[in-house]
Amino acid sequence: MSLFVMQGVSKRYGGVRALQGAELVIEAGRIHAVLGENGAGKSTLIKIMAGVVAPDEGVMLLDGKPVSFASPAAAQEAGIACIFQELSLIPDLSVADNIAISNPPRRFGLIDRRAQRRMAEEALARAGAEDIHPLALVKDLSLSRRQMVEIAKALARKPRILILDEATSALTAADVMKIYAVLKRLRAEGLALLYISHRMHEIAELADECTVFCNGQSVASYAAGTKTDNEVVELMIGREYNAVFPARTARAANDATPLLELRHLRWTDRLDDISLQLHAGEVIGLGGLDGQGQRELLLALFGVLRGSTGQVLVDGRPVAIAGPGVAKRKAIGMALIPEDRKTEGLMLPMSVRDNLSFAALGRLSRWGIVDATAERDAVERIVRLLAIRSDGTDVPAGSLSGGNQQKLVIGKWLMMAPRILLLNDPTRGIDVGTKQEIYELLRELADAGAAILFYSTDYDELVGCCDRVLVMYDGAIKRELVGAEITEHALISSALNIRAEVRGKTGAAQVARA
Repeated sequence: MSLFVMQGVSKRYGGVRALQGAELVIEAGRIHAVLGENGAGKSTLIKIMAGVVAPDEGVMLLDGKPVSFASPAAAQEAGIACIFQELSLIPDLSVADNIAISNPPRRFGLIDRRAQRRMAEEALARAGAEDIHPLALVKDLSLSRRQMVEIAKALARKPRILILDEATSALTAADVMKIYAVLKRLRAEGLALLYISHRMHEIAELADECTVFCNGQSVASYAAGTKTDNEVVELMIGREYNAVFPARTARAANDATPLLELRHLRWTDRLDDISLQLHAGEVIGLGGLDGQGQRELLLALFGVLRGSTGQVLVDGRPVAIAGPGVAKRKAIGMALIPEDRKTEGLMLPMSVRDNLSFAALGRLSRWGIVDATAERDAVERIVRLLAIRSDGTDVPAGSLSGGNQQKLVIGKWLMMAPRILLLNDPTRGIDVGTKQEIYELLRELADAGAAILFYSTDYDELVGCCDRVLVMYDGAIKRELVGAEITEHALISSALNIRAEVRGKTGAAQVARA
């Protein structure tokens, strides 16, 4: 009997289908890998298993008996532990406090500190992290060490099923090798492991079975090693094309001075020797799977990150962008559309007018006093340009739909007439119609002379919108795709750090690693 089975599991968020009829079978003493591109349904799948969200349809079986989890605590009680990509540790508490936080050992009604420390030491040893002191504060640990504590915390619950969501993404190479050994030992002990990773070499090293998700559906399950990397890529990208993109403007080879040039940018271990050129009129995409340094690159260019090294040139002249205030100056003319419109892009309780004019107040003011007429005219122009739908400009930004909120974020920076536009996944979570309007706007801005650097987790957008795509992996640019080279297959292969399939003289398919 299989340990855990999901049959016909579906989940919708409004009109968005996150999972549709998903099937999954997990065996004890096996490592089951789940693969799929961004938005394929993997995160929703593990949230349902972990009791974070409830499915709309379908059945889950544990030891052959139907189960449903009303909360994460219920899933943990059933023996399911999950290590999410976003850490759940409390920085101001000790390692031991974090490991035992859900069920600390007690004596006479009080927390037994000695027993808690022994519990933490045992969990850390089981995770291969004996070098971490149980009394150390989490905030004093590096990100890699924190990830090891997160793994120890999950193992301390003595689970029957352990879910790992990109659990090695923040680890050093040495720690990754330790985790390999730990997971293989746990498998030998009879634990069932569900392993989610974008790193194909990890799947090859660890997995016994694999299931591929695409567009919210489980499209294939197979024994590890029975399909080539190229065949897996084909399964991952098998989705229909829905978007209609504006025609690209034909451009001759550009020998002019780049509007923006970046030389040898580095920042901690997240960005590694990045160099690029961006000319006026170009839309350059940033590809790669989520979390490969794309967001950090945009933040570094906009002056948000401290401690970055390298040289930034605008119009061929070196500039020191010490912060966003410098980046948006007229001589540089840079704007950043952030990833999270609700927390980073807008002040939701404030009015549409205030949100639109906020970044440009310096240009709309004289002697420290806002020119109300100029502000009104500028706001109305942006509202018309972007077709922002609202009950006037005095209503709170939070009352608008998600798509119109995203238009506000873009409109706020268009008030500055930027020359260089940095976009961080600008169409995530908005409807198809609004996406179409944003695609057309980006092309119009580029045709008017703006230079656009555009990160998207949607490969359709990169294929349809961009003149060139720079594919990132582990904080570095691994490949540049130009023109007809920009295909979804090439993007997926490059994102997984796999070269495209080539044919030898014998006609046999060969896949080379980058």
